[in-house]
Amino acid sequence: MAYNLLKGKKGIVFGALNEQSIAWKVAQRAVEEGAEIVLTNAPIALRMGELNKLAEQCNAPVIAADVTSNDDVQNLFTKTMEHFNGGIDFILHAPAMSINVRKGIPYPENNYEFTHKGLDISALSLHRVLQYAMKAKAINEWGSVVALTYIAAQRTFPDYNDMADNKAMLESIARNFGFYYGTENKVRVNTVSQSPTRTTAGSGVKGFDGFINYAEKMSPLGNASADQCADYVITLFSDLTRMVTMQNLFHDGGFSFTGVTKAVIEQMEKE
Repeated sequence: MAYNLLKGKKGIVFGALNEQSIAWKVAQRAVEEGAEIVLTNAPIALRMGELNKLAEQCNAPVIAADVTSNDDVQNLFTKTMEHFNGGIDFILHAPAMSINVRKGIPYPENNYEFTHKGLDISALSLHRVLQYAMKAKAINEWGSVVALTYIAAQRTFPDYNDMADNKAMLESIARNFGFYYGTENKVRVNTVSQSPTRTTAGSGVKGFDGFINYAEKMSPLGNASADQCADYVITLFSDLTRMVTMQNLFHDGGFSFTGVTKAVIEQMEKE
């Protein structure tokens, strides 16, 4: 059901890869709620071709941008503002990647070149996006930026590897830049810490099925789905949350504040 929460608003969605992506779901929901959007991803992701299907569904242009490139990010905002003939009202930041995870390199043995690359894509890119948005005056007053994160930024999940470090920095950037952007132009910046979700990126983490099953048993409401996460993100883009900024908001069925559950205890007793 649509409520016209984003009627008349315009935005950019970073990082939609395929129908499993939370960013993909957010793009669809934003349009359902009345928004116009621009889709962006790295050139290598665009060559996979799936984003064209989403672009057609959403009647949205696709503008390639490598989030580790200053020139690409600057060009993205220039072309987006030309397309909309003005500023935007929201951004979803969803790029995330760890070469160490992909190559199965344990955290104590991380390859630092891989670490730097993953940090740039997954975390520093948020700072770059916000910096160039501010310079271009691209986000309208009372706009909203949401970045996707995970609770491994606060707690140790061994196989999440250096992505935990990336997410910790991502959340710090959201808090710090949120202060400056709020003061500058009433733009709010938040992160959403989602339940483990079967996306392409998430499925690359060793033992991911165990993550999901454990979280399901630990969460009073169960794990939140990608579609439910998209619903939550839409509320953060809307005018209903104008005074929410610099927050890390858990969308995880209560997992983050649950010590232990009967289901987990019973499972442990079986072993």
